[in-house]
Parts: sequence; structure tokens; C-alpha cells
Amino acid sequence: MRVQIDAGLCQGHGRCYDLSPDLFGEDEDGYGTVPGDGQVPPGREDGARLAAANCPESAVAVLEGAVR
Repeated sequence: MRVQIDAGLCQGHGRCYDLSPDLFGEDEDGYGTVPGDGQVPPGREDGARLAAANCPESAVAVLEGAVR
């Protein structure tokens, strides 16, 4: 599983990094970022889904399954 943020949709509410700070960060303007390649560590899938479900703009995407 991976996560990503659509920078064109993100408005900087910070729900992603407030709810799952181990999966998301923020840039100097307060917009959400995904460190590294966005790979979600085992056991943190619920945190990724929670962040995606709580993004007002639906800017957080959870990509499940094999990544090619």
C-alpha cells in the first residue's frame, strides 16, 4: 500500500499529518507531503485510510495492491 497527495487539490488543512504524522508531513506553507515513496509500513494501513477519509478535498489517495 502507498499513499500520495494531489498537490493541486490540497488546501493545507493538515488533517493528514495531524492524524497520521508518521505517514505524512508538511511543507513550509502547511501543505501535506508524503515522505519518501509513500510506502505505508505494515500495521499503519488504518492510519493511511483515516487520513484519506478525513481530507476535505480528497487530496489524499490510498493506492492498494501491487505497485509496478
